[in-house]
Amino acid sequence: MHVVLALFMIYAVWKWGDWRNWEKYHTVMLYFALGNLLYNFLTANHFLWRLDADFISNHTLTEMLYTFIVFPATSLLFISRYPERSNSGTLIFYYFKWVFVYVGVEWIYTVTHHIDYQYGWSLGWSAFFDITMFPMLRLYYKKPLIAYAVSAVLAVFWLWLFDVPVHLPVEKR
Repeated sequence: MHVVLALFMIYAVWKWGDWRNWEKYHTVMLYFALGNLLYNFLTANHFLWRLDADFISNHTLTEMLYTFIVFPATSLLFISRYPERSNSGTLIFYYFKWVFVYVGVEWIYTVTHHIDYQYGWSLGWSAFFDITMFPMLRLYYKKPLIAYAVSAVLAVFWLWLFDVPVHLPVEKR
């Protein structure tokens, strides 16, 4: 199922994305990938959610599929099709369309056992996360330094809220 989604995202970028101008969206694509890598690093011993491998042999390779294909493709599609000069109703609809798609895919993963939730995380928390994630992608596209600062605060909030034990390596002498 994860491979099918990745292939669909490649097709979607080709069909509907501004892939010829991918350089314009490159930093947002990297920002999304970096966020996923950071999640996997900080929660390596305390995953709040974990994608179950299907065609791919393990969790790490599955996460790499998302980090390097699905999430950058999402970024490119989301930013390249962002409705410029629109009224607030159009923008709210645009954001919630993306949240609906992400929550819908995750709901399918939930019922097909392609994702496991742990330590109090749930589909509801994922929906709340998505509601903040898509505006953060836009903020990063427009004001990257502010987005980094807000992202750091949000990361600390999530780690604190779900009591994720972050153990940074200590140099031994």
